[in-house]
Amino acid sequence: MEIWDLSYRQDVFGVLGLLRGQWTVAVLGTLALGELQYKDILAEVNDAEARIGWSSHGHPLSDRVLSDTLRRARERGLVGRRSEARPFGPVWYWLTPVGQSLLYAARPLADWAQHHRDVVDGATRSPRSVV
Repeated sequence: MEIWDLSYRQDVFGVLGLLRGQWTVAVLGTLALGELQYKDILAEVNDAEARIGWSSHGHPLSDRVLSDTLRRARERGLVGRRSEARPFGPVWYWLTPVGQSLLYAARPLADWAQHHRDVVDGATRSPRSVV
């Protein structure tokens, strides 16, 4: 085994860890629209899911899950945050350049998933085809 094989696997595993969480991609994709207030992120994600018939998620994004998702994304440097200096004031979030580049890098995965929808959905999976 070449050393780059191990590094490649570790790097892919690391990136997938950044994208972990059922709502991470939806939240990051919503922030691709630009800086949004917390309440608008929640509404936009849930409205988008409702438009496609809740096919990606079986339930709405909750406040708690959005807070956790944004916290993890901020800790990883994918999302920035600002708020007014008053208690309970509005809070805005945006994609950092690192977050923008991650979404850009994820685009080929989305293209692959669309091309191989049967594999992604598990329609053609059989015990022999599992690696």
